[in-house]
Amino acid sequence: MSYRINSDNSWAALPAWLIITLAVMIMTGTAIGLRYWYQESFNVAHVFMTLFFSINLVICYWECCLFLKADCVEQRAEYWSRRQQQSGRRAAIGFLLDRVTISKILSANVWADVWATYSLFDKSYQDRNTYGYIVDVGNGFITTLPTIFLYATFTLGFTPARIAGIVGVMLFWQLLYATAMYWVSFFISKRHRHLSRLEICIYIWGANSPWIAGPLFGLYISTCLILENNYRVLGLSI
Repeated sequence: MSYRINSDNSWAALPAWLIITLAVMIMTGTAIGLRYWYQESFNVAHVFMTLFFSINLVICYWECCLFLKADCVEQRAEYWSRRQQQSGRRAAIGFLLDRVTISKILSANVWADVWATYSLFDKSYQDRNTYGYIVDVGNGFITTLPTIFLYATFTLGFTPARIAGIVGVMLFWQLLYATAMYWVSFFISKRHRHLSRLEICIYIWGANSPWIAGPLFGLYISTCLILENNYRVLGLSI
């Protein structure tokens, strides 16, 4: 695969897990820094929501890649299945440890492998007719702009609090509902039968639980913004 490199060129690449971590840290740190520069304040609720937004934006990009590279996901799933059998290591771990060349950091082909490896747990991501595929593609294209808007206004409070709260309620309820229905569809269709209990806990419950916890807290924040019409819950004196 073109994004993986030989060890003698390791200076030109980073492990996939590190790229993901850096992207989230940069976006989260930028919001925290802007908040401190703007009002010299630090607020735990703001940090939590900013971290959630940063993770969600990374996922939104992956979800767009899922749509753009659907054929690639199907093909790469076969590759990762073979590699998993040969190495004895879960494909998801193998992908995170693989090194990505700097020039390919934004390549849709690279991040399509997120879904190729996850599809070994849930084959719906190899099928464009399933709920899992459609809801994630929809999230990628529909929730990116509201996430950016809330990331910015939760940090600087540049819109009336009530408007931010209304947008938040719409976004967080959609994320909460979509995640809950994904779990329902996963178990009703019995796609869990080939997985161990540990794999279900880590890769199905664990990997998706941030989109339950984050939206629940986001709904609380948004409700406060609407009822109080100020940003006090996020530590802003506006």
